[in-house]
Amino acid sequence: MSQSDLTQLLESWPYEPGRVNARRITGCDGRPKLQLRIDMGVMQMEMEGRPDGKRPEGFESLLAYQLDRLECYVEQSGGPEGFVLSSDECRAMREEAVQYYHRYVGLLALGEHDAVVRDTNRNERLFDLCREYAADDADRTVLEQFRPYVIMMRARAEAEAALSQGGTQHALAAIDSGLAQIKTVLEQAGGGEVFEQANEVQLLRGMRDALVPKLPMSQRVELQERLQAAINAENYELAAVLRDELKLLR
Repeated sequence: MSQSDLTQLLESWPYEPGRVNARRITGCDGRPKLQLRIDMGVMQMEMEGRPDGKRPEGFESLLAYQLDRLECYVEQSGGPEGFVLSSDECRAMREEAVQYYHRYVGLLALGEHDAVVRDTNRNERLFDLCREYAADDADRTVLEQFRPYVIMMRARAEAEAALSQGGTQHALAAIDSGLAQIKTVLEQAGGGEVFEQANEVQLLRGMRDALVPKLPMSQRVELQERLQAAINAENYELAAVLRDELKLLR
């Protein structure tokens, strides 16, 4: 069996600590590939479908396979009650989710915002499936710690996509939606008190703080109107957010 030394490849593309080293190439099959330079080598992934290019059980992914199983079960049984995922099935899907994680991190670095939204939505659906149907309690909860990160990445992609089209207001809306979703997730998990310190929250708020001063005057007036409406509706949490944004404008 022939062996290939990767030294020349690695030296031609040095690893840069502290940043996501990603690039798009065209594979020998003519299809685009995503490459990630990591400290000890290079990861290569398909741009669509399962990142490793495999089709488990003939499906695009294990998630697609298990969703098909669930649909067939519901059709035969009249409901999802009794459908379960074994620990081995949950473990295999977690391993698959890691592949998609690596891909959407690289995709965000390349500005492939729609693909990031696609992959983060997919992974969150996998989290939902395990939470709802895993036979073991540990398999139901182990992925929940990563849900705020997935939400944050999706919000970043949506905000950056809006900014690329000049939509500052839409970018702010995407960020605020992400923050609200993260808060709900943490509160449901009994960790609402850590919301202010969460890294995902700090990152999204940093993005929002940088965007608010760029709003045109008409949108500043809109913020004031939304603030008054929130106060009138006694939605003091939203009012506090809007008040902070107005302070940044001043």
